[in-house]
Amino acid sequence: MKIDEKNITQKESITVEFFYNNTKDRFKIKLLNERVGFEREIRDQNLHRPGLPLAGFLQLFSFNRIQVFGNTEMRYLKSLTTKDRIKALEKIFKYDIPCFIITYDNAPSKEMIELANKSGIPVFGTSYSTTKLIYVITDFLDDQFAPRLTIHGSLVDVYGVGMLFVGKSGIGKSEVALDLVERGHRLVADDVVILTKKGEGILMGSGTDLVKHFMELRGIGIIDIKSMFGVRAIRFQKRLEVIIELEIWDDKAEYTRTGLDDSFLAVMDVDIPYIKLPIIPGKNITVISEIIALNYLLKHYGYDAAKVLQERITEKIRKKTDEINRAVDYFEHDFE
Repeated sequence: MKIDEKNITQKESITVEFFYNNTKDRFKIKLLNERVGFEREIRDQNLHRPGLPLAGFLQLFSFNRIQVFGNTEMRYLKSLTTKDRIKALEKIFKYDIPCFIITYDNAPSKEMIELANKSGIPVFGTSYSTTKLIYVITDFLDDQFAPRLTIHGSLVDVYGVGMLFVGKSGIGKSEVALDLVERGHRLVADDVVILTKKGEGILMGSGTDLVKHFMELRGIGIIDIKSMFGVRAIRFQKRLEVIIELEIWDDKAEYTRTGLDDSFLAVMDVDIPYIKLPIIPGKNITVISEIIALNYLLKHYGYDAAKVLQERITEKIRKKTDEINRAVDYFEHDFE
């Protein structure tokens, strides 16, 4: 199987208004000057502390980033005379800066607010420390600018393992997901799954704002998983850890028998464990999916059943013995 990555999208910019609306409650961001410059664009997910530019060194000024004023920058400005403070601020306000954020609930000077209003640059404040603010805002911006891929499938959290079921239309992906939800697992998204690349080796999956946790069942129609099973049956996002391709049994196809050779599927340059699962009458795909999740957890914690059995067989061959012992040597009635 090969994932079609033609649908990968990536934002080039977000507006300051979008940034403010999505962070004001989450990170306690508040507007300190007039409502100006909200149409300005943020094109870089990194932040910048303008300590050196305030001191006059502007050769390497990353003005296209959000500027963060911490205790160091604010105390430096307070140490200056009014004339020198205005001169230092004027040097950076002439650049096309998206916005400023002042941490630790520091109060901006009158001169700073006047220059910000005149230049049309928003000034925000927060009670967060500088270190905490940089961490949470960088994570938020990384998510906004991250590559995204839309995939047709069903994403379910099974025992804490994010499992994506893919396959041809009508193969039964939604039915498997529904059965897993009924057994106590949690639905992330059905039909349309949006994968977001976080960092170098992490893919986060979620649904769309429109569909969320609605599901289409052929012959029944649309159902709402959250309303039907409660909040315990859903998740809004989950890391993708295993891809399971459902397909009708093919006598000519090769399927894994021992599990010694792990298969992976590259999705946005991230290798995800991949299992091709054939469907035949009487095969309980739901239970098998649970076993796949549990086996994945065992491997994650260092235990691989296939390799353990292989080592036992190898050790038996090394000892050069034909004896095959029972697991239990003696039974007295039905006691072990």
